[in-house]
Amino acid sequence: MKKLKDFTIQFVGLKTGKHLFNYEIEKAFFDEFEYDDVNDINVQAKVELNKKDTFLEFNFDISGVVNVNCDVTNEPYPENISGNFDLVVKFGDDYNSENEDILIIPHGEYEINIAQYIYELIVLSIPSKRIHPGVKDGTLQSDILDKLEELSPKEKENITTEDKTDPRWDTLKKLLTDK
Repeated sequence: MKKLKDFTIQFVGLKTGKHLFNYEIEKAFFDEFEYDDVNDINVQAKVELNKKDTFLEFNFDISGVVNVNCDVTNEPYPENISGNFDLVVKFGDDYNSENEDILIIPHGEYEINIAQYIYELIVLSIPSKRIHPGVKDGTLQSDILDKLEELSPKEKENITTEDKTDPRWDTLKKLLTDK
């Protein structure tokens, strides 16, 4: 967790107004959270802190590329992601994070760690259904796709409707034609 200390912002010494913090998010960041669904990551996180007299406003803005595996073929591919999130930090008697947009911290606090918020924003920006662009447009050549095509059900040609009928129904059809 030593690497996550870089994401601690000491707001007590900051002047009232806007402050900008930039972070480069890489695979080591996700290793700290033990998140294994990404192969590699290169995301820029811009955090704007607007310090007011009685509360703090954070605006998180991320953009970059995450290398993930396709859900269909398990082939790795780069996925572009972007997202933003606003957080209001108020001061109160006890710590309270029940509301996702408002964080209440005790009056004596002088710093806040924003690593969890950046992590959650990145994870929620990754699509839940990850499909390789080559699968969508048909240009991806993969052993898995070849095997899926080979095992997919094929339509049988040159079968007449008489060949398709179940012989048990033939006696019932005779009843209809015997009128």
